[in-house]
Amino acid sequence: MSTKLRLTLPLALTIGVLAFAYVEFAANFSFHWVTSGSLGNGLDMPAKFHLVIPAAFLTWGMFFVLGANNEAAKLVSINCVLGALCGLLLFFMIHEIKKAPDFWGISLSVGVIAFVVVMATALSDLVNVPTIFVSFAGTIFWWLATGADGWVPGSPTHNPAGVVTALKAGTTAGSGAFSGVLSTPYGFVALNMGVTMLIGVVFGVASARIAAVITPKTPEAAAADEHAEGARPSPA
Repeated sequence: MSTKLRLTLPLALTIGVLAFAYVEFAANFSFHWVTSGSLGNGLDMPAKFHLVIPAAFLTWGMFFVLGANNEAAKLVSINCVLGALCGLLLFFMIHEIKKAPDFWGISLSVGVIAFVVVMATALSDLVNVPTIFVSFAGTIFWWLATGADGWVPGSPTHNPAGVVTALKAGTTAGSGAFSGVLSTPYGFVALNMGVTMLIGVVFGVASARIAAVITPKTPEAAAADEHAEGARPSPA
């Protein structure tokens, strides 16, 4: 096995195991543990507060893109919350400006928020536009997938009995995904995305630290560590 493969294997194993653990936890949390009633098919309807399984991988990836260190964890945590809050602001603006079927309210709101986010970089180095855009876009995607509450009239239903009836009849139970199973008020869309993306940061930090512990030292890395140790001042 080449040196590069041998050094990559611990990180790949760590991420694979943690990804399995995260998805298993998040799926059970949303469809078995914290729910709003049985769907009659062995699953329960997720409560308004639920974990958005793909969302954690957005921030998990951004953590590694920004360096996989403490500074990256801080930046991603701050900016994924900002991205979710931008999503919440967007939904409120859409609700107040214009409803379906026109799109101009969405377009105008996105343009205004994007302008403000980029201008905010001049005020603070803590504002990271790529991370905000990724989390903002993810929040919008989940809003669309769960019924676009505030833009589409009559959504969400979030009614287990209505969903079961619709599933049996083969008709839709609302505008949300999976025949209305995931219909979610827009406030909870932003909350669910924000919390899940923060969980992604936690798993990113865990994967980096565990991998660092179990990755074998190369001769070059060992020599560097020894040199750094020798360069430290002796205690008085």
